[in-house]
Amino acid sequence: MSNISSNLKYLRKKNSHTQQQFADIMGIKRSLVGAYEEDRAEPKYELLKKIAEHYELTIDEFINEQITDKWKPQLKSQGTNLRILSISVDSQDNENIEMVPVKASAGYLNGFSDPEFIKDLPKFHLPLPSLNHGTFRAFEIMGDSMLPIQPGSVIIGEYMDNWNDVKIGETYIIISKNEGVVYKRAGNRFKEKKELKLVSDNKLYDPYLIPADDILEIWKAKAFISTSLPDPAPEPTIETLSNMMSQMQKSLSQLNKN
Repeated sequence: MSNISSNLKYLRKKNSHTQQQFADIMGIKRSLVGAYEEDRAEPKYELLKKIAEHYELTIDEFINEQITDKWKPQLKSQGTNLRILSISVDSQDNENIEMVPVKASAGYLNGFSDPEFIKDLPKFHLPLPSLNHGTFRAFEIMGDSMLPIQPGSVIIGEYMDNWNDVKIGETYIIISKNEGVVYKRAGNRFKEKKELKLVSDNKLYDPYLIPADDILEIWKAKAFISTSLPDPAPEPTIETLSNMMSQMQKSLSQLNKN
């Protein structure tokens, strides 16, 4: 659950602004300020970005941190992405999920911050509650380094404003100057080192390190789309059944002892 309503009210009052004065600064109606502060509505991404920049915060801090007199902002280190993200919206001002197919991945390295490039990407919406808040982008992946996720699958990622939030063992789309677009697990955290260890689920591929200053964007994997349906479970063999019976006998024996 976000802290948008309480943080907005605290920051506005701390800066001695009335709701009308704040509305004038943001170029919105005063009634919207009241709705945001009473948690009856949430600002759209562009307004969230404008509010966060006005108070010299990251969007992640404004949404997720509980900002009070005792709160202190995180130090902006090399693990923090300070770039302004380019997005596109539909006719109702809802954010699109832009799709980056493999054939566009090379161009994405140069155009990821170009609004015109982003506008021309394929786009779609998914009516899923988990994709209602945040900024999302979809990337088509190739290769077998992340099996059982099949080549050609599409990974939907949530934009990470603060790279220090990368967690060991979770999967991410990493956009880097030298590696391009890759889908991997994180093997360490930026708080510990100025490089990120990327780990494949397919153990035929060795982990490798990528410097923080080589990374352009990080997207936390939230869902995937695949046209490759799973194969049925294999029929149990005599050996499998024997192992199952042996394990059951051991469990029963342990229960009798207890």
